[in-house]
Amino acid sequence: MDPLTPQDPRYIGDYRLLARLGEGGMGQVYLARSDRGRTVAVKTIRAELAREEDFRRRFALEITAARRVGGRWTAPVLDADTEAATPWVATGYIAGPSLHEVVGRDFGPLPERSVLLLANGLTLALRDIHTAGLVHRDLKPSNVLLTIDGPRVIDFGIARALEAGPGDGLTRTGATVGSPGFMSPEQIRGERLTPASDVFCLGSVLAYAATGRTPYGALDSGAHILLFRIAEEEPDLGGLPERIRGLIAATLAKDPAARPTLEDLERYTAAGPDGEPWLPGALVAQLGRHAVQLLDSEDPRSRVDHPAVRPAAGPAPQSAPAPTPPAP
Repeated sequence: MDPLTPQDPRYIGDYRLLARLGEGGMGQVYLARSDRGRTVAVKTIRAELAREEDFRRRFALEITAARRVGGRWTAPVLDADTEAATPWVATGYIAGPSLHEVVGRDFGPLPERSVLLLANGLTLALRDIHTAGLVHRDLKPSNVLLTIDGPRVIDFGIARALEAGPGDGLTRTGATVGSPGFMSPEQIRGERLTPASDVFCLGSVLAYAATGRTPYGALDSGAHILLFRIAEEEPDLGGLPERIRGLIAATLAKDPAARPTLEDLERYTAAGPDGEPWLPGALVAQLGRHAVQLLDSEDPRSRVDHPAVRPAAGPAPQSAPAPTPPAP
């Protein structure tokens, strides 16, 4: 989380910006607060994309589809303006670090129990996304946020509506979208995507959570090397506990039809409540510190930058009447 720069707006729509959360392939993401006090994440679209009419059309359709995604495992789409000079979308803000930050920077690989519970939460999130007619297409550690009561999946910014028939939908053959190291073979080849593509990406995310690397090498191996290994080679599952290894191996089948369904994964990863936190104690403490940081992000000085909260101009001051001269 970084402070706003002088070039950043102070308001987008009715949302007061508080800080920068990061920058993705589509644009800048801000931490913001609604006029009713709800904390949200607002993503703006880069100017070069906003100038493309075809992009605006697809973006509007995707936002409409993403609003249908419900459930406790995703960040809900709350508001959007696809016709603005700078299009934007606001989603519920998840107060937790990303899986990438936790594993790659702060904590290291997660224990087996946490990875299995992570798998269950992500499976339920994908179920909600697919039920709404979407394929996420970019499931990766930076799009998985960790909270005290489970993982959350964010960023449907490059999700595409499932093809319903000839000429329908937004998933187009030949379109390659995703992040090297966390893409499916059919994504790399530019083939038509189905929900099975997200299942493959889920396997790569779980392997990263358990080992700190993808099944096809470290993230700094180079994009072309990672993409070749995903498309042509078998995954390296060394160092994974046996139960997790079997689960991940099944999701990483090259043939989409050979991968388990979300129903299969939900049954395999389901666990009854045992009263224990799903994450290690040190990581739970880190989540608490992250929540405190969020509370400290309020910047009251930004209140004066919005016309709705500037002091209203009062009536022009009246000069006092001249005193009446005393009678002679």
